[in-house]
Amino acid sequence: MISGLRADAFVESPGSASRLTVRKAVMHDIAPILHLINSYAARGIMLARTEFEMSEAIRDFSVVTLDGQLLGSGALHFYSPTTAEIRSLAVHEHAKTKGVGRKLVEALVAEADQYELDAVFAFTYVVDFFNRVGFHVVERGTLPLKAWKDCVRCPKFQACDEVAVLRILRPDHWSEAEPQPWGPLMTSPTDELIQIPTPRQV
Repeated sequence: MISGLRADAFVESPGSASRLTVRKAVMHDIAPILHLINSYAARGIMLARTEFEMSEAIRDFSVVTLDGQLLGSGALHFYSPTTAEIRSLAVHEHAKTKGVGRKLVEALVAEADQYELDAVFAFTYVVDFFNRVGFHVVERGTLPLKAWKDCVRCPKFQACDEVAVLRILRPDHWSEAEPQPWGPLMTSPTDELIQIPTPRQV
């Protein structure tokens, strides 16, 4: 769940975003996405991915390009008929003032809306940005337990310092069906019980 985005990925130079293209990822994007994600993974910032994992998940991904060059990627991963996670956000170091991060998040939120989801969530270090685009901070226990399965592989699992944020897309539906932590809508018979990590104390 670790994101490669920091605050500088959301800094935009005047006019920098006008030539950016956002589209759904295709199979030939796997190699550059892997290179991008695994370059962050080598520094302990993101989870490493394999070609097999990316091939399975490529339909979750969107990419931002400029003149045919891939500058960033992110995924919308479904956890229930009503919720999805925005994850695997990564932007090339040389593109961090071009508005790529904002383009990615806006595109993934729009995709969630097209699927008529009630809400999307993310784990992030850039809470201020997500607040500006309609997300708010939530307790980790309110999120689907399935969302924590990738966390078990994360080197920061026992000292996680990312913040959970949520954006409600359909307030009427969400207020009617909002699940309770550990409730029946949050789990399935195949779910594993895992310890939810707590934020690192600083």
